[in-house]
Parts: sequence; C-alpha cells; structure tokens
Amino acid sequence: MYSHDVVIVGSGLAGLRAAMELAGHLDVAVVTKVYPSRSHSGAAQGGVAAALGNMDGDTPEAHLYDTVKGSDFLADQDAAEILTSDAIRTIYEMEHFGCPFSRTPENKIAQRAFGGHSYQRACYSADRTGHALLHTLFEQTYRQGGNIQIYSEWYMLRLIVEEGIARGIVAMDIQTGRIEVFRAKTVLFATGGYGRAYKITSNAFANTGDGISAAYRAGIPLMDMEFVQFHPTGLYQHGILLSEAARGEGGYLLNGNGERFMQKYAPSKMELGPRDIVSRSEQTEINEGRGAGPNKDYVYLDLRHLGREKIMERLPQVYHLAKDFIGVDAAEAPVPIQPTAHYSMGGIPADKDCQVLLDEKGNKVTGFYAAGECSCISVHGANRLGTNSLLDALVFGRRAGKSILAATEGASFAPVDEKKELAAARREIDSLLHNGATEDLHAIREELKETMTLKVGVYRNGEQMKEAHGTIKELQARFVNVRVDDRRKNFNTNLLEALELGHMLEYSELIVAGAEVRTESRGAHARDDYPTRDDENWLAHTLAFRKDDGGYELKYKPVTITRFKPVERTY
Repeated sequence: MYSHDVVIVGSGLAGLRAAMELAGHLDVAVVTKVYPSRSHSGAAQGGVAAALGNMDGDTPEAHLYDTVKGSDFLADQDAAEILTSDAIRTIYEMEHFGCPFSRTPENKIAQRAFGGHSYQRACYSADRTGHALLHTLFEQTYRQGGNIQIYSEWYMLRLIVEEGIARGIVAMDIQTGRIEVFRAKTVLFATGGYGRAYKITSNAFANTGDGISAAYRAGIPLMDMEFVQFHPTGLYQHGILLSEAARGEGGYLLNGNGERFMQKYAPSKMELGPRDIVSRSEQTEINEGRGAGPNKDYVYLDLRHLGREKIMERLPQVYHLAKDFIGVDAAEAPVPIQPTAHYSMGGIPADKDCQVLLDEKGNKVTGFYAAGECSCISVHGANRLGTNSLLDALVFGRRAGKSILAATEGASFAPVDEKKELAAARREIDSLLHNGATEDLHAIREELKETMTLKVGVYRNGEQMKEAHGTIKELQARFVNVRVDDRRKNFNTNLLEALELGHMLEYSELIVAGAEVRTESRGAHARDDYPTRDDENWLAHTLAFRKDDGGYELKYKPVTITRFKPVERTY
C-alpha cells in the first residue's frame, strides 16, 4: 500500500496546477493513466479567456455576463464570477511560468475573437494553446523535484469512500498489472471528460469517464450529465477538432450552396455565435438538404480568403490536420466539417472551493475534491463558451490546491481495509476475465457510440431517446458476458478497454435519463419536441444518484443566481 498526503488523479491542467500549489507543503502524488504530456488538455487549440483590457470596454464583469448568457443561464453565477474575476491573474501567472503566448506588435499578449464573447479576449499560442499551457506546467512540476511524485500509466479502478470520508483509491500499474491501494488524507479528481461515448468526437481515446464513474460507484451523485457540448468544426468523419480560432481569425461557414448560412441563425455574431447555436445551425442545414458532398452530410469551413501566410502563422495546426487527415489544402479549398462531441458540462458536483457534494442539500464528502472537466462546479451551465475550459482548469486547479492545503495540513489518515479494497478491484477484473465470453467488446462499443451520436446528439426527441435508453440497457446486459481475449498482466489494453466500456455504458445511461426527463431545450440540450426553454420548471441542476440495485434516481437542486436574471438568449 502506498501512502501520500494528497493523491491527485489526472495530470492535465487542473491536476498539475493543483499539484503546483501543494508542492513543498504536503506529500503529493499524481496518478495518471497516460504520460502527463499526453493529457487531453494539450489538445485544446484556440485560446484561454481573460479580460486583459486590450480592447476598450472589456472587463471581468463583461466576461461574466457572456459566460452566464452562454450557459443559457444554468451556470451558478457565484462560481462563474470567480472564474472570470480570477482570469487576469491566471494568464499573467502562466506567462511568468514561461508559457509562450503569441504577442502583438506592442509585445502585449495577443487576443482574438471567440464564439459568444463580446470582446477579443482569447489569449493564444498560435493554435496550440493547450499544448503550450500543459507543457509549461509539466516543466514547472519537474522544478519541484521530489515534492511531486508522478505515477504515469496507472489506471484507477476504485475510489475509496466510507462514512462520507474519502480515504484513497485503488489503481493498477498498466506496465505490470499489479494492483495497489493508494491511501491518502485527501483525494482530488482531475480526470477529464467523457466524450468517447460518441462516435464522432474530438476527445482523446483516454476520455472514457473513469473518474466520474468511480465517484458514482462510490456513492457520489453526478450532476447535469444531459449537457454534452458539440463543437461546430469537427473534421468530417473523423471528429478531430479544427479550432474555433479558425473562425476567430475570420473563417467562414458555408453550406453546400456556398452560402454563409449563419446570417439566418445568429446575424449579429455570424460564425462567432456560441457553440451550441452554431452546431445546431450546421445540423439544420444538413437536415434540410443544404449540406455538401455526395450525401449532403457536411458543411464547409472556408479559410481561403485569409491567405496562406496568415493561415500558417495563426492556424498551422488546423492547416496540417485538414491536409494530413483528409487531404484538403485549406489555403486552396474549403474544409469539410460536421458537429463533433466535444465537452462535458456535467460531472462530479463540487462547490466553489472544489469540495465534492454528497447530495442536493449541499452536504460534502470529507477529503474529496474535483476540478477541471470531470467536475461540475457549474461555471458553464448548459453550454460552455470557447476558451473558458482551459481557464476553468487553471483557476479551479489552483483553487482546489489551496482548499486542499488548508484542509489537509495537520490531518491524519483515515483507516483503509487494504484486503477488502484489493479484493473488490480483483472481483471486477475477474468478472471480465471469467464469464460467458460470448459478446464482442468492439461490437458493443460501436453500437453504443452509434446510438449516442444518432439519438442523443445535437438534436434530440423523446422517442429517439427512449429507443437509445432501451439499447443501452440491452448493451449493459450483453456486457456481462463480454469477451476479453488477452490474459496477460503487462500492458493489457484489451482489459483496459473492457473496464472503460463498463464506465461508458453506465454514464451514457445517465446522459439519456437526464435528457429524457428534461422537457425543454436549453444550451446544448436541444429537443425537437420541446423546442423552448422553460425557466419555470427547469431552471435547475439534475443530480443522478446510484441505487443499490444498480439503477438510478434523479433529484434536482436550484441554480445560484446572483446578478443576472434569465432573459431570452439571442445573438
């Protein structure tokens, strides 16, 4: 059994920023299933938001209103205010850590336009901003030497919570197959999102919702799971993200007739409308027969008018992704795109200090915190604005670190029954290795992804979601006899895929369940059969609780509204 004061699960921006705050004060371990520089934070391209004041009139208050409006008024406004008021300090801190932000001719941090923002406040490093931020923090953790111990390529199997107290985790060394208990005074989850449940997604292969599933199985509810954001510019058939920076730099969206169709849907913002609105606009053009291509199932991102020099200076990654994956030279031809599952607004409920909530009444789990995309502090509500995700991870990663430091110094270890926890982890693995072995893992996974994409996607309705729910229940039943062919202990990716699929099947049901019951359209949750927002009945957060029989129960809690009353959301 390993023992550390703090165990952080996940090595993206939120996890590493929290570790930085704790280094030198407490014994800190970072447990991650990928090498830290491969964390999905590095895939973010376009920028990180802050009202630095490069444009007259921009303020943290303006950033706050844009965030709340973008959330379709489901964001908790007290938390969103922390996000936007702390943004300026966060950017300058990262600059001082060594992040190579792009610069203006006056040597200021360069900022560009992004969807849903009223001002140019996206600070960027070309179109590799997440990569620059992640590597900056990773370098800083190395400066800490032995103050931060990183366990790379360890897969978390269980969260240990007893009597409302988090006591550690159980994890498997992917290299050897060895299973160990990590005892901790405090646990922080920074495990990222869960977009791999969809067929067309911008998410890395690692984003299978392991953290939220471990919390859910340990008795923690999950919040607002029905709100899954679709990014408008996923590379056709691949889902690989083409950054919103492409539109921030002046790119156009064209339908199959060559028309800039956003004029019909968001005339004041055009291509720089919020992601939910732009994704629905694209899908509407496709659904109504104005798509491009032989099957009219995509639209175009047109950058040609920007010129090759500007594209290669500001958008080099966008250019190379289009060229490498579908053979399109973005300086010469428009690029085929479609909406792609991108970001998870829902997750593990937590308060403004990142401490995890046990129920709808505000009771907390002692010693358990969450930050980044796996958390639902609800700064994004029903729809996240672009460039607020990197900011969220940095602001609340730091805040989690400060909260953990205050709560953990002087604390003692809660007892852990090592034999019991190891036995429970091995039972789960044995159930995968020793069963009827009649079902193909890849077939189950592909059917889940197809179902979620086609029936719980950009547009939804009650009939399709009912069908999706039924399919997921059937897949869960089939999964009991899933076949795992590889029996090795070292680097058994076949076993890992089976464990991940079990998580995906569990939380996908919660996405559908919350969406079925929510009879309105709000942010990323858009229903054909209930097309309007219903503040009277649905200005509330959904909480999904796991029942002892494996079922679920939905409860609700109010949205925190401080400064901005809900109004009609138009752009």
